[in-house]
Order: sequence, then C-alpha cells, then structure tokens
Amino acid sequence: MFVFDAHLDLAMNALEWNRDLRWTVEEIRKSEKGMTDKPDREKNTVSLPAMRKGNVGLCVATQIARYVKKGSKLPGWNSPHQAWAQTQGQLTWYKAMEEIGEMAQITNLDQLKRHLELWKNEDDKKPIGYILSLEGADSIVTMGHLEKSYETGLRAIGPAHYGPGTYAHGTDSVGGIGHRGRELLKKIEELNLILDATHLCDMSFWETMKVYNGPVWASHNNCRKFVDHNRQFADEQIKELINRKAVIGIALDAWMMVPNWVRGESTPKEMGVTLNQMVDNIDHICQLAGNSLHVGIGTDLDGAFGKEQSPDDLDTIADLQKVPSLLAQKGYAKSDIDNIMHLNFINFLERTWS
Repeated sequence: MFVFDAHLDLAMNALEWNRDLRWTVEEIRKSEKGMTDKPDREKNTVSLPAMRKGNVGLCVATQIARYVKKGSKLPGWNSPHQAWAQTQGQLTWYKAMEEIGEMAQITNLDQLKRHLELWKNEDDKKPIGYILSLEGADSIVTMGHLEKSYETGLRAIGPAHYGPGTYAHGTDSVGGIGHRGRELLKKIEELNLILDATHLCDMSFWETMKVYNGPVWASHNNCRKFVDHNRQFADEQIKELINRKAVIGIALDAWMMVPNWVRGESTPKEMGVTLNQMVDNIDHICQLAGNSLHVGIGTDLDGAFGKEQSPDDLDTIADLQKVPSLLAQKGYAKSDIDNIMHLNFINFLERTWS
C-alpha cells in the first residue's frame, strides 16, 4: 500500500548524523559500528531505499534548527542567524538529492498529481516526493526570511519545538504566542502555508486557534488519553483540529506511545511497545471524529532516536506495511485504511493548494 509519512527529519540525519540516506539501513548501521556520540548510532530505521521498499513514496520532510538563548539547557544554535544558516544547509541537501533523482520536491497540485501517477508504475528507483516543512520557527529571523523560504519551497511550518521559542511556547514550556507569534501567524495565513500545530504547548495552541484561520494539520502528535503529557493532544484539542478539517499524523517515538517510559533505560520489548499502540491512537481519533478522515501516519522515525525507542516490531520504515493488516484486524474497511495510510494527507493538500 502507498504510504504518506507526514514527518521525517531526513536532512537533519544527513547533515548532523552524517548519514548517506542513499545507502540501505543495514549499510548505515554498519558504518556507525562502535560510534557513541549519539544514543541511536547503529539503530537507524530510515533510508531512501527503505522508504522505497515500504512504498513510502511521499513524505513531509523537515528543516530543523533551534535557536537557544543564553542559559538554556536545550541543544541548539546561539543566534537566529546561525539557525537560519543551518536550515539553508538542509535545504541544499534536499536540492542535491533532487539533482541526482533521489527526491522530488512537491510544492503545488500539478506536481503532486504527477508524482502520484509516477508512483503507480513498477519502477524500483522512483524519487521520494517531499513537502518541505520547518519544525520550529526560531530560524525565521524576519518575515522576509519566511517569504524567501516560501519561494524556495517551504509549504508547512510549526511555530515552536521544545521549550520557549521566539514565536510560541513549545513542549515542556508554558506560555502564549505574543506579538511576534501573531505576526508570524498572519504571514503564514497570507502565504497559504500549512500551520503545523505539533509541539505547541496548551496555552500557545489555544491562543493560536483563536487568531489563525488558515489550513492547519499536526504532522506528528499522539493522544494524551494514552500518555498523559503536554506533548500529546487532549481530546478537546483533537476535536478542535477535527472541526478545522485537520489531519493528525501518529508518531512512533516510544515514550509517546506508552506511559512511564524512562529515556535511556526502558526498552520497547520490556515496555510492550509495538505498532498496536499506533493503531490505538489512530482508532481514538477516528472515534472522536466519527470517521476515518482526520488521522494519518507521521512517524518521526530517526528523529534523534532509533530502534532503541521505536516499536519492537519495526526494524525499518518499510515495516509500516504491517499497519494496514493491524487496522483490518481492528475492523477498519479498506477505504478507511486507504484514508489513514495516505489519502487523508493527500486530500488535505489538494484542498489547500486548489
């Protein structure tokens, strides 16, 4: 089945982890043998060949570079200009992949339709389509920088990531959007960018919903019903997004899937983390919506974690092909499964770009 993955940090892996994503997952793991600089070395799950093997032909691919103020304990760049430069380096990597036919940027409806037609044939070496998204807006120095990003293909943006940001408060912080956040939202709406509500803290989420009237989705966000943490959406937030015709992508970071996960100590096997928790989150959103039209896949695989913090029954991203049968076992019809695996996000793009 064709898969749309709404959140992958591909360029971050290529530039900060120094992973050649043209290699197989196994080749990347072998190249990292003995490396200890990051906890997920030798445990990656994503590569372009693995995406092709799993028929993950379309994704939302990120630029990500956090700006951190003096004294912050979060990792990041010491100025917005450094963060901007980092995102531009990531953009250059995507363009390099385009030049050699590995990837194809999708920015409008015509490109989307052509890409989907291309993936209907049996060619083994099709380019991976990607919609460019910015995770956390701190690298946007001015609104002019956002306009330039739009011109180079940016089509979605999340105002915040972790902690207090320039434009909004993110995960594990408390606060609103302020004047600069409102300015950003106004420009997002003007450019018809997709607002990504992922990572907004509760206060920033609700303030955003009060002033923003453009297209919104949540690329990788699970349900607070299962893990009671501010990173997940409460039912009221999910219902708000459903009312706005949003789609929510379910993520595969283990700590977001089961309660009481301890980073660096818990293991997926011991904690019983499998793709079944993804299905539970999907089902919960479907039950709140009364249909299968508002949820999809947004794995966040290799988002600074690997197999040590992924479902135990997933070795690579190609194992997303296990999800349709799990949904069928849950009682979902083929039309519903199609919606969840790809159609909901594709239909969202068609509505937004038409």
